[in-house]
Amino acid sequence: MTPTYSRALIVGAGSGLSASLARLLSADGLKVGLAARTIEKLADLATETGAVVHTCDASRPDDVEALFAGMEPALGGAPDVVVYNASGRLRGPVIDLDPGAVAQALMVSAYGGFLVAQAAARRMLPHRHGAILLTGASASVKGYAGSAPFAMGKFALRGLGQSLARELQPQGIHVAHVVIDGAIRNPMRGGEPADAPDSHLDPDAIARAYRDLLRQDRSAWTSELELRPWVERF
Repeated sequence: MTPTYSRALIVGAGSGLSASLARLLSADGLKVGLAARTIEKLADLATETGAVVHTCDASRPDDVEALFAGMEPALGGAPDVVVYNASGRLRGPVIDLDPGAVAQALMVSAYGGFLVAQAAARRMLPHRHGAILLTGASASVKGYAGSAPFAMGKFALRGLGQSLARELQPQGIHVAHVVIDGAIRNPMRGGEPADAPDSHLDPDAIARAYRDLLRQDRSAWTSELELRPWVERF
């Protein structure tokens, strides 16, 4: 059986993957909600897709609860697809990192993912239906020098995804963690090398992979997916 979905909420929305996903899901007929700490940047995307926008700091429990409470009437019901794209990116030599900034990065990358997934699950479980997708990174499986906070947060998010999949999938909720192993294409950062076309992940292609997860028959659900460009070394 292939589940069908009607309403999607993307948390940590911006101009890259989230925008591609909003366009794709909207074109597929889903009502879309977008959440970010700064929603002014989402105005054009909301106009283009008809999405509902809501201010939310995902690391704050009250903000997350207010987000879901506000989205239910705005979307015509609780979202049955929830995508967590927020992350705290903090880099630098370990001896120079500010402990407070590290704590905040972990709150966004991992604790925020927990809060959003918890709120989503509470609304999905009574219907035994829904999908929760968590966006990971190369740092979910391999830590890099000078990037300890990001790796810590993404490792934790991956653990959350694995635990949720084992707990919630037998109750009808598809949980998947997606490892984005490589740089996402961004025209603002310049083009790709002439000798390595398609060396950056296309955000539209990533969005299609997310949609493929949503279209999976429940007899063969994926709980973790790795996406990397063809030139990326494992």
